[in-house]
Amino acid sequence: MPSKFAIFTYGCQMNEHDSERLAGLLVADGMEPTQDLDAADLVVFNTCCIRENADNRLYGQLGRLKELADQKPELKIAVGGCLAQKDRELIRQRAPHVDVVFGTHNLTRAPELLRRSAIEGPITEVLDAPDPDAPPAHLSPPPLRELPYAAWITIQTGCDNSCAFCIVPSVRGGEVSRPPGDIVAEVEALAARGVVEVTLLGQNVNSYGRDITHRAPLFADLLRSVGSVDGIDRVRFTSPHPKDLRPETMTAMAETPAVCEQLHLPLQSGSNRVLSAMRRGYTAERYLERLGAVRAAVPDLAVSTDIIVGFPGETDDEFAETLDVVAEARYDSAYTFIFSPRQGTRAALMDTDFVPDTVIAERFERLRVVVERSALSRYEARVGRTERVLVEGPSRKDPAVLAGRTRQGKLAHFGPGPDGVVPAMGSLADVVITGAAPHHLRAELVEIVSGPRHHARIPVSIR
Repeated sequence: MPSKFAIFTYGCQMNEHDSERLAGLLVADGMEPTQDLDAADLVVFNTCCIRENADNRLYGQLGRLKELADQKPELKIAVGGCLAQKDRELIRQRAPHVDVVFGTHNLTRAPELLRRSAIEGPITEVLDAPDPDAPPAHLSPPPLRELPYAAWITIQTGCDNSCAFCIVPSVRGGEVSRPPGDIVAEVEALAARGVVEVTLLGQNVNSYGRDITHRAPLFADLLRSVGSVDGIDRVRFTSPHPKDLRPETMTAMAETPAVCEQLHLPLQSGSNRVLSAMRRGYTAERYLERLGAVRAAVPDLAVSTDIIVGFPGETDDEFAETLDVVAEARYDSAYTFIFSPRQGTRAALMDTDFVPDTVIAERFERLRVVVERSALSRYEARVGRTERVLVEGPSRKDPAVLAGRTRQGKLAHFGPGPDGVVPAMGSLADVVITGAAPHHLRAELVEIVSGPRHHARIPVSIR
């Protein structure tokens, strides 16, 4: 087996957590992480296939790595994740120098596949369902996390929805919920190692547990259970589906002190015709009704969203409807995407005209203006308040400035206190908000509330 590895990650938080899990497995197998590509004996690409540019980035990286592989015959290259699940043998056809291809359902087998490939040659192993022999997460080697005070927790894999634009059900499969006891046990173990913030991950967290009970989802109960774990100060989750956001979940958010005042609620479009074509299962009016209900239940709630621009057949009037809903929703932030046709989805086969690139660019700019106007207003409303932040350490852009996250998930930049004391990464500190921009807050340190609880551990670059 190679001795040093580097992991490159594309895609969502689920992929980021999968990379942390893979890094933990490789360390348990006797390897060391490195950020130096030239020093790596193993390079792993954990891939995404939601948009076409992710495919292009991967194959471009594999092409550039061919020269290094020719110079370093002992170099091992592995490709896993969603694109590997979709493309399978196509990856090796386009990049014959890849040693191992594994999918979304057998990540825990990657170390074994690498050992086998050293003897047998290139291996492709992609399963169509979760590996039944994979150990529970809380019994597996611990993920190697870049942030020792925060952790992703996968509560559910796959998705049972049939959104016309989304390839996730094809590459992640149907919804499979982890047993609640396994999740709570993992959170308890993390808290014992000093983790103070957890983020629950699923393609549709609101439906968590429905495959276990075959009745109502268990997500509200899970929020309360995780939020009651001693040592866990903050609980976040992503992503819920608007059609499944239930009153009991709103109540659990409001009544569980550890659950943060933050919600990511994907809109995708404000046009009812487009939403129907997308097969989203709600109308714009229903969406706004549920958004209003959760805001009423959870005071001071920050809301972010996803919006697709240029869905096939989207007219100017329909896009204007999206702008109207975005303005009414008053988002704190939004992730905006250009529609990308993915083979195997209904949208890719639609018998309608695709929106021209020039029109999409113009719509993108109009949407940006509306989103940033709302975001700036929401951020400016924080000025003068004292907020508690979880300190992330020095800012990436300016090491002399500290960065921390509020309970709403907003990034705050601040300097050392008047006495020059600098709070350590993982500390909780109170800051007073002095200024705002559309994407961050400016603040001044008031006091350090508590120091970090985490134990030192080796960082790994999950890029």
